Amino acid sequence: MKVLFFTREFPPYVYGGAGVHVEYLAGELSKLLEMEVRAFGDQDISEENLTIKGFPFDNPTFNDANAKLKAVFKTLSTGLSMNVDVIDADVVHCHTWYSHFAGVLAKLCYGTPLVVTTHSLEPLRPWKREQLGRGYDASSWVEKMAIEMADCLIAVSKETKDDILKHFNVDESKIEVVYNGIDLKEYVVVKETSVLDTYNIDKAKPYVLFVGRITRQKGIIHLVNAIKYIDKNTQIVLCAGAPDTPEIAKEMEDAVAEASKSRDNIFWIDTMLDKKDVIQLYSHADVFCCPSIYEPFGIINIEAMACETAVVASAVGGIKEVVVEGETGLLINLEQQKSAPFEPVDPDKFSQDLAKGVNELISNKELRRYMSRNGRKRVEDFFDWEAIAKQTKSIYKSLIKK
Repeated sequence: MKVLFFTREFPPYVYGGAGVHVEYLAGELSKLLEMEVRAFGDQDISEENLTIKGFPFDNPTFNDANAKLKAVFKTLSTGLSMNVDVIDADVVHCHTWYSHFAGVLAKLCYGTPLVVTTHSLEPLRPWKREQLGRGYDASSWVEKMAIEMADCLIAVSKETKDDILKHFNVDESKIEVVYNGIDLKEYVVVKETSVLDTYNIDKAKPYVLFVGRITRQKGIIHLVNAIKYIDKNTQIVLCAGAPDTPEIAKEMEDAVAEASKSRDNIFWIDTMLDKKDVIQLYSHADVFCCPSIYEPFGIINIEAMACETAVVASAVGGIKEVVVEGETGLLINLEQQKSAPFEPVDPDKFSQDLAKGVNELISNKELRRYMSRNGRKRVEDFFDWEAIAKQTKSIYKSLIKK
């Protein structure tokens, strides 16, 4: 069996959870079958059972296009280029809407069965219009076309499966739920503290950690607004970069500046650190905070739990299937407006509740220890990439038999 992945992200160009997913799943699957990866970039790698080829995204043809539409045009162009090389795989597997056009063309032009993993869903990300303008309508159309044409859909959580059925015309029998995973050997507690030293984080004082992109989805602004309610002796470490738009970048800058007026222990790391450095931050954090307002799975939570860090997270999407309330962390209810389902009814109350959860864990060392042990065990029991790769291979085999 040979499987072809289409993906926007693949090392060294990984900026989100979907990229992490593709990297590790491809690696594990290559131990079980022949894997080919076609990604946005300039990769050219050939290993045993795994080949990776990059396709340029920065097509100069679109340099003079509308600023918000440029990314959409480049995405569709790259998807077309990905199909020029003959496809001889038994299955094509797409990840995120950026790769869906490539997958649709492969199904139509080569007759290859199409699998789509739904890492997120465009109807549930309305803030993308800030970034793409009318291009959001195009990305939504591409996603809808791919999801409804797919021979099999993989949802990263049970709630994501429910969202697919709610927003798309799909036969439920085509949907499989497969969680994200983690490399249990890589994500472990480390003693090294060089990253803390580099950014002058006080090793003798507790800190709460955020890791993620600066985007509406991740709720980072709500956490920054919560800082004024967090105990003054608790350091705040924000490992946050890659803003979606200049507007949210400015909003983040203003919010951090405002919070910094009343305390001097906020550390904003605005570059995307490598995995070893992030593992250091997870390992020494007292609490990890995930304030997402939409999260199909939330791989950052299992990264933190694997590094034995207690979690405070919003009770949305797949997070509720990852973090166990009172056992591995605290879940914060995000009361959302029906007319604007991805913003809290009372943003200040949400920020206060986030701070309350952080303060509760910071002040209770025994509870943190209890949650850290449970968190590591839960990751070992449910989120191992090796088991997930075997589950995915079984899905491919079943699809080919059909």
